[in-house]
Amino acid sequence: MKLTGRNSVESNRIAISCRGLMKSYGTGDAQTLALRGVDLDIRYGELLMLVGPSGSGKTTLLSIIAGILDQDAGQCLVLDHDFKHMNATDRARVRGLSVGFVFQTFNLLPSLTVAENVAVPLLINGMPRKEAAARARGLLDSFGLGGRAEALPAQLSGGQQQRVAIARALVHEPKLIVCDEPTSNLDHATGHHAMEMLRREAQAPDRALVVVTHDARIFEFADRIAHMDDGRIVEVSSGTAQETPQ
Repeated sequence: MKLTGRNSVESNRIAISCRGLMKSYGTGDAQTLALRGVDLDIRYGELLMLVGPSGSGKTTLLSIIAGILDQDAGQCLVLDHDFKHMNATDRARVRGLSVGFVFQTFNLLPSLTVAENVAVPLLINGMPRKEAAARARGLLDSFGLGGRAEALPAQLSGGQQQRVAIARALVHEPKLIVCDEPTSNLDHATGHHAMEMLRREAQAPDRALVVVTHDARIFEFADRIAHMDDGRIVEVSSGTAQETPQ
């Protein structure tokens, strides 16, 4: 399968730089080391996957990159920002403007319509409601969901809900997209379609994607794959994504 969108890694500009990241949970005898000195660079234009067994530190690393968790030691620069040394207000502002999230469980707000769910990041960033609604509807149209804009999430299939979640992650045109197991609740065909959307819609020379996954069926969409085990990156291998010939 040949995939579009791999303008990839012609650029060596670094979007995310992690050096010596350490993170533990608990204290004393109950302390667990989640990250043990992680070094990783992620480039603009790249889709990087974090893979490894449960408990290897993938979600912890993703959470630090996304500014949700602080590391105990080491440095993580994300789009030239250091979340650890920001106050809560500045961190939330940068995250709201620059980061899009796609979750395993979709995390759609059940009482809001599909269009309202997609518009949430725009409203958080201060866009007028009418303009936010118009942009959300335009993106839903491009995703083939224009006719479901007034539906509630519970009225959609799992694949449709994931497409809405992807639209919500992209609507504010963030520089970084982070995805936590985005296909684990989807069948093979639907998961592939979701990943095709992410590559087509989100990958660009000024944007980076980081995907945590156990799903080997989607490895072909990666430019590189970082393999984690016991809190360390043990290998970074080339993915199998290919550029469609012109």
